[in-house]
Amino acid sequence: MKFVDEAFIDVSAGDGGNGCVSFRHEKYKEFGGPNGGDGGRGGHVFAVADSNLNTLVDFRFSRRHDARRGEHGMGSDMFGAAGDDITLKMPVGTIITDAETGEVLYELLTPGEVITIAKGGDGGFGNMRFKSAINRAPRQKTPGWPGEKKNLKLELKVLADVGLLGMPNAGKSTFISAISNARPRIADYPFTTLHPNLGVVRVGPEQSFVVADLPGLIEGASEGAGLGHLFLRHLQRTRLLLHIVDLAPFDDNVDPVAQAKAIALELKKYDKALFDKPRWLVLNKLDMVPAEEREARVRDFVKRLKHKGPVFEISALTREGCESLVKAIYQQVKAQQVAEQAPVEIDPRFAGDPAD
Repeated sequence: MKFVDEAFIDVSAGDGGNGCVSFRHEKYKEFGGPNGGDGGRGGHVFAVADSNLNTLVDFRFSRRHDARRGEHGMGSDMFGAAGDDITLKMPVGTIITDAETGEVLYELLTPGEVITIAKGGDGGFGNMRFKSAINRAPRQKTPGWPGEKKNLKLELKVLADVGLLGMPNAGKSTFISAISNARPRIADYPFTTLHPNLGVVRVGPEQSFVVADLPGLIEGASEGAGLGHLFLRHLQRTRLLLHIVDLAPFDDNVDPVAQAKAIALELKKYDKALFDKPRWLVLNKLDMVPAEEREARVRDFVKRLKHKGPVFEISALTREGCESLVKAIYQQVKAQQVAEQAPVEIDPRFAGDPAD
């Protein structure tokens, strides 16, 4: 399935049905009175967050979504039927924005969440609504109200706790396949990953977190070079970033420190808030470095990079060091989840020591 994380759609709720002017016609009842019914309500347009979807590809090829209008009122006190509603299924993490003003209207963050993105118009009144003691035979009616029409932009930001970033061929896909149930495409050439991959990492019973693997970044990504800039938005909701670095590049002329600095600079250019997120350094492919050289190479790398955060040494291929890294990630994510929870308000009457 093709991965699409941005789409534009036009939605139109149904118009309300018109009211009816009608009078009761019955034998031996000369003045039967008005019996024109109201028009029906137009159909609404709903959006529901579906956890089984992970792309907006359905909306790339189906742009218009129109709900049906309400039926008109009829005689014999018959009201028009309401128009059928339509429900659009969207991935969890979808942001719905007004395409004309850029205003964010809704965010679908909870599986099963249902929102109304376009409201159907109310039906018009029939002449029986205007009956009174001084107006026994009203001929007034009102038309139905128009339904809402909107041009919307859909943007998907995947919901993940941890985001992987790094240069192409740094071993991000191998790492996510080693620690999670994800099975991304892995090959010995750069730009193998063409779209984000999500993996659930299970640490223990009822202990897990979600990792997002993005296409590799290159210098100039914030200005549009490569593929990674297209998916940097998916890192904005993560709690922790893992900067995967290839410590043993095939080309001896490649400087891993310069590449790491370039990635940090691209993050800062793209989004300062993203740059300020907790970012851990993960030095990968240690299995390709002689054992007697590892300590010196790692120490030299960290010194030249001037990295102040946590540093982990792993081999995603042999899974060396992955277990301790996974446990550290879970503790970090769990701590942030607890910190983000709103404190429970305690009634001042019960705020004292329970022993008192």
